[in-house]
Amino acid sequence: MNRTSFFRHFQPPTFILLLFVLMFSASISLTGCGKKDSTNKTSGESISTEFAAVESGEKGETLTDASSEKSSSESSSSEKTSEEKSSAENTSTEKNSTEKTSTEKNSTEKTSTEKNSTEKTSTEKNSTEKTSTEKNSTEKNSTEKNSTEKTSTETTSTQKSTESPDPYKALYAYSNKSEGWGQGVNFNSLNQPSASLNYQKKYGSLQADFIGSSNKKVIWLTMDQGYENGYTSKILDVLKEKNCKVVFYITGSYAQKNPDLIKRMINEGHVIGNHSWSHPSGGMPSLSIEEQMADITKLHEYVQENYHYEMTLFRFPAGIFSEQSLAVTKYLGYRSQFWSFAYKDWDTSSQPDPEESLDKLIERLHPGAIYLLHAVSSTNTEILGDFIDAARAEGYTFELP
Repeated sequence: MNRTSFFRHFQPPTFILLLFVLMFSASISLTGCGKKDSTNKTSGESISTEFAAVESGEKGETLTDASSEKSSSESSSSEKTSEEKSSAENTSTEKNSTEKTSTEKNSTEKTSTEKNSTEKTSTEKNSTEKTSTEKNSTEKNSTEKNSTEKTSTETTSTQKSTESPDPYKALYAYSNKSEGWGQGVNFNSLNQPSASLNYQKKYGSLQADFIGSSNKKVIWLTMDQGYENGYTSKILDVLKEKNCKVVFYITGSYAQKNPDLIKRMINEGHVIGNHSWSHPSGGMPSLSIEEQMADITKLHEYVQENYHYEMTLFRFPAGIFSEQSLAVTKYLGYRSQFWSFAYKDWDTSSQPDPEESLDKLIERLHPGAIYLLHAVSSTNTEILGDFIDAARAEGYTFELP
């Protein structure tokens, strides 16, 4: 195709439009160098299409088609981009969802861990509090126990101070009801006083003798020495002659005033018994436990120091006693000796008839007899030898407790 043909084929308006398109394309190329290659490619394809459409004389339709294709392409591109964007967003959403789920999971695990930690802490706290509570409870119990023991000790101490000093407390458990002893007038088939047998059963455990061995013809002969009336020396002569040993119960005043007689009693094999230091008229139960102990102990120590003699037998003054006073003498290591025969021989101003008295002594003989005679009696001093002979004649022996 020559130049003439070219210009004939291309009319001026078409040429101008083509030039304008080229210039616009160049301008876009210059100003859009920063854009992506896909935009340049699209623009170039659009220009080439438009040139081809001008060259074939189908400008309007070509431009419309090109525009439609461009719009379609852009729409497709936009849709693609939108789909990619949606996909990306979905991916992002899923990722975010996953991350969120992971985060929530982590959060849940963290929460669970924190919860477990909290529960553990709470458990440890509760355990600590429980331990502390148990410790406090233990300390409280210990304190209460100590307080109770202290209170008990204080109570015991108070009772000790108000009731009795140790070691006498046990003695207060016994009755201090006073009783006056007498053998009575009732006797069994062996001529033994019923009262003596009954009291022996009742108080024998407190080392008290109201009667001796009940199945043997044995006599314990005893003599009370409240004071000296001038007959003891003669009585000792009779006993020595009859080879008969007896128990002499002495008081404090007698021990102090008659040392020679007491030494003779001891030297001739007789027994010295404790008849109390003061011989209280109201009997031993009229004294407190401490006073009873002091009274008995005083004579015991005096005889021990002055006569080197250990007394072990005690006779209650006037025969007045109580369960408690029996316990006192036992506590002091004494055996209390009462009697199963006695008569009114102590009144020096009204002495009984010697013959009648001898008959009475012989009449009341019985196994296990404990005879009480007073050495102040002139009648007893007179009949003593005859009584010893008569008792032996009946098959009785005189022995020491």
